[in-house]
Amino acid sequence: MHMHEVKTEADKKAFLQVAIDIYSKDSNWIRPLDKDIEEVFNPDKNKFFKRGECSRWLLKNDKGVNIGRIAAFVNRQYKQEQPTGGIGFFECINDQDAANFMFDYCRKWLEQREMQAMDGPINFGEREKWWGLVVDGYYSPLYGMNYNPPYYVQLFENYGFKTYFNQICYGMKVNQRLDDKFYTRHAAIAADPNYRAVMIKKSQIEKFATDFTYIYNKAWAGHGGGKTLEEKVVQKMFKTMKPAMDEHITWFVYHKDEPIAMWVNLPDLNQYFKYMNGQFTWAEKLKFFLLQKFGQCNRFVGLVFGIIPEFQGKGIDAYIIVEGAKVIQPMAKYEEYEMQWIGDFNPKMMNIAESLGTKRSRTLRTYRLLFDPNTEFKRHPAIG
Repeated sequence: MHMHEVKTEADKKAFLQVAIDIYSKDSNWIRPLDKDIEEVFNPDKNKFFKRGECSRWLLKNDKGVNIGRIAAFVNRQYKQEQPTGGIGFFECINDQDAANFMFDYCRKWLEQREMQAMDGPINFGEREKWWGLVVDGYYSPLYGMNYNPPYYVQLFENYGFKTYFNQICYGMKVNQRLDDKFYTRHAAIAADPNYRAVMIKKSQIEKFATDFTYIYNKAWAGHGGGKTLEEKVVQKMFKTMKPAMDEHITWFVYHKDEPIAMWVNLPDLNQYFKYMNGQFTWAEKLKFFLLQKFGQCNRFVGLVFGIIPEFQGKGIDAYIIVEGAKVIQPMAKYEEYEMQWIGDFNPKMMNIAESLGTKRSRTLRTYRLLFDPNTEFKRHPAIG
């Protein structure tokens, strides 16, 4: 076996093909868009190259056949107790020796860059995409979510990776009646004319992007290691999301015209992209438009839920959810609701999710390997 670094256009195609071969008989796998994978490795598209470096490889057997792939990266702003690199985009046949060969190679690559540990499988980017190994809930993934065969768990754990944190997703039926306490708390807020819930409007996307930035920075920046979002970044993000948005499922709450809460959701785009075969040229964009208009998407996904500190604990969560449900449930368009993952280091948010009457829908796991076996292993510190 030997590792072959991805450099040429043919190498890039082969990197994508490894996953296609691994999942050729798995009906639950949804092929990611090729461009979404390739943008991670493009310095012109991925801002993380400004503060780090990344390489990726194909694993070839003695006959030159590609039997695995992996990427390794260093993000200098990924602050940990010890310098920690990452590995991701791992795919491998069911062979421990093959997996070990790739893990060893990445470990040496990271040690040469003065790393003392590696986390995986993670993304060379933000946590909302390509983060964690599926350990429970092996069914069709949400857009931007990792998916893998069950045997990957053994490949990681047999090598010595340990659980750094678990990533819990929560789901529920859309037509499910909420607990009575939600309606009681909603009624108390609804009786106060200073509060109003507003459904997002695409025609005012810039305004809602501004309000999102305000709420996000007040709710998270400076708390638990959170970072401030720049409004120009959010404006770009909202414009990117705009074609895929369903106005009925994203809501904001205002108190005397001050934005104080948001509940941001999107249709599960993978229910459209599963028909694209990884492509997104003009032809697929037309298909996407037609699927939005005439196709079926019965699941929507929770991306962000936030309330600014001054209004937490006052029933605003119940108010915004019930106001949204009053519109979403009668539409009968969606059958399933699933939230993006919450780390098990954040029990406060887990409690909020469970209070909705949700059930754990799937679990992903972020592993860590310490290079020095004498170093004490510590799980992700709790927040909240």
